[in-house]
Amino acid sequence: MCMMFGQLSGRESLRDLLIPISAHPNKYYHLGFRKNVSCTNLALANEQRDCSIYESFAYEMIAIARSCIIDETDFTLAITGNVYVFDSTTIDLCLNVFWWASFKKAKGAIKIHTLYDVTTSIHAFVHITEGDVHDVNALNILTYEAGWFYIMDKAYVDFKRLFAIHLSKAYYVTRAKDNFSFRGISSLKTDKVKGIICEQMIKLNGIKSSAKYPEILRRIKYFDQEQ
Repeated sequence: MCMMFGQLSGRESLRDLLIPISAHPNKYYHLGFRKNVSCTNLALANEQRDCSIYESFAYEMIAIARSCIIDETDFTLAITGNVYVFDSTTIDLCLNVFWWASFKKAKGAIKIHTLYDVTTSIHAFVHITEGDVHDVNALNILTYEAGWFYIMDKAYVDFKRLFAIHLSKAYYVTRAKDNFSFRGISSLKTDKVKGIICEQMIKLNGIKSSAKYPEILRRIKYFDQEQ
């Protein structure tokens, strides 16, 4: 209870958390706290308690926030299904303090992989790994919902993993790498006024690539005049 209170109130340290709690000892019982709350107790709880309880609590709060804001947002898309953006960011840490966060020889870091709900502007999924974990590995953790859209950059181009999204009956949008090798199956009519240069149905070249993604892909070449 104390640690969750610290998360919700934005405490920056265990001592910062203890100050507002210790100011109201007469209210411990009604708040669900124990009779004695000390910095030692909080330190032991922070070190020994399973972190999954805080993860579950966070996702409960995220679900409530998303359900509250979904009807208030004025941002709409002319498609059916949720639209998510998946990306990661690396946070540098002092290796002398965070010795467990090894990243480079004299540098520590963690990486946060985030699934961002475009409609509500709320993070729907957050996963923290060591800093040297490649972005594409985080695709193994996501649960894909049929009919939903997942947008990601070309760091996530792994055809075996992308095919798993396709088998889940979900959609993905990504950018092709420079060495992208394919053969055209058919071409569709395009509206070049809207910036669509070409739209093709393609298959991958090479035995290994085609084995990882044996079905047809849709390739679009698009030019944005402003960007």
